[in-house]
Amino acid sequence: MNIGIQGIRFRRAAGVVVTTGAVLASGALYAAPAQAAAPVPSVVAKGGFVINNANGKTLYTKLGDTRRATGSTTKIMTAKVVLAQKNLNLNATVTIQKAYSDYIVSKNASSARLIVGDKVTVRQLLYGLMLPSGCDAAYALADKFGTGSTRAARVKSFIGKMNADAKKLGLKNTHFDSFDGIGNGKNWSTPRDLTKIAGSAMKNATFRAIVKTKKYTAKTKTRTGGTRTMAPWVNTNTLLNSYSGTIGVKTGSGPTAKYCLVFAATRNGKTVIGTVLASSSAAQREKDAKALMNYAFSKI
Repeated sequence: MNIGIQGIRFRRAAGVVVTTGAVLASGALYAAPAQAAAPVPSVVAKGGFVINNANGKTLYTKLGDTRRATGSTTKIMTAKVVLAQKNLNLNATVTIQKAYSDYIVSKNASSARLIVGDKVTVRQLLYGLMLPSGCDAAYALADKFGTGSTRAARVKSFIGKMNADAKKLGLKNTHFDSFDGIGNGKNWSTPRDLTKIAGSAMKNATFRAIVKTKKYTAKTKTRTGGTRTMAPWVNTNTLLNSYSGTIGVKTGSGPTAKYCLVFAATRNGKTVIGTVLASSSAAQREKDAKALMNYAFSKI
């Protein structure tokens, strides 16, 4: 005997009706046991946080509001400030100064290998900032978009804009004292705050396009007017190659920061964004991020 109720077929056998998800016996309806929720992952990172990007709901937290050094994940805010400039011309050029090169040498910093005297577009500098994590590109952008009569004043102004943006986002546990994460002890954030910064940055189409790019080759103008084809910049975010659906965002590391990763992925039309801070290695931060994304997707 077939009875159509909301498209579900009921089959009577031996006085018991068996349906998907419920058992009807002796006139009582019992729900089948719910599928067990995915276990909360254990991560090596000292701090972690993940949200459902659709509504901002917290899906995971581990010391999510504890301040920590952020390494080059700071550059998410660097890019965000640049992209927020009024009447921004991504094709405007910046001449690479010796000061930028001297800086990365003195700090033993990650580099986009920019050549002194070359004219590089703002768009190219953003790729050099976010893919190989170029501190020379960060310096060039801070010098370009800060205000003041000296380079030091312009850099200070730019960092001020980074802090003003953090305040505008309502972040109470974030402070920047550098344009690239190589700070002087006053560059910190939290997993929650970095996730919020990334979520805000990902609203910008140019930012989204950059951080999901695996490799980028810039063609710059030399001081003599020729064209230089730079060696390809490869994204340090290896999740782009190893985790299906990854759409960003940025790695970071340092003696104090250890290994950090701000990540985002979309699956089945759902997006999660999160952060791990102070993991034990580059490989472990990736493993931590994957575990958190798997868990987050199981909850939405």
